[in-house]
Amino acid sequence: MTATHEPATGVDEIDTDPAALHPITITVNGTTHRLAVEGRRLLVDVLRQDLRLTGTHTGCDQGVCGVCTVRLDGATVRSCITLAVQADGADVRTIEGVAPDTRTLHPVQQAFWEKQGLQCGFCTPGMVLRVQEILEQNPCPTRAQVREGISSNLCRCTGYQFIVDAAVEAAERMAEGS
Repeated sequence: MTATHEPATGVDEIDTDPAALHPITITVNGTTHRLAVEGRRLLVDVLRQDLRLTGTHTGCDQGVCGVCTVRLDGATVRSCITLAVQADGADVRTIEGVAPDTRTLHPVQQAFWEKQGLQCGFCTPGMVLRVQEILEQNPCPTRAQVREGISSNLCRCTGYQFIVDAAVEAAERMAEGS
């Protein structure tokens, strides 16, 4: 006699296949996208490969360097360690969505450009998003507060001085309303 095991009535089987597709809806830079993604798919890969938003860079792939920084429901996150399914129903902002329009830079972007807060540009998208969040949380930070706030994002070119200068300049402009 062979015994068979059937799931109990009313119990759903858990799909443990990492390649199984999961439907998600995310709003990226104001545009809603409906996608089917593998459970193991990273947000950075969906942004770069599926949505062709290549301003979000990849660096360490471990959530350490900050170049993959995006804003998820207003808070900065590392998109290289955030699963796309975690962003289901969320509002995602990438560097492509920072400027108010195609002819005007956001005050943080303008200050980075004028104060030479970028050199090679690799860390710049994540750094701009991080500075933007810092200034929303504290519209008038000290230089030390800016340094502390950006310490989560690495830059190999500027020595951070110009980035701090740009953040302080942006704070002043935003306080003036320009």
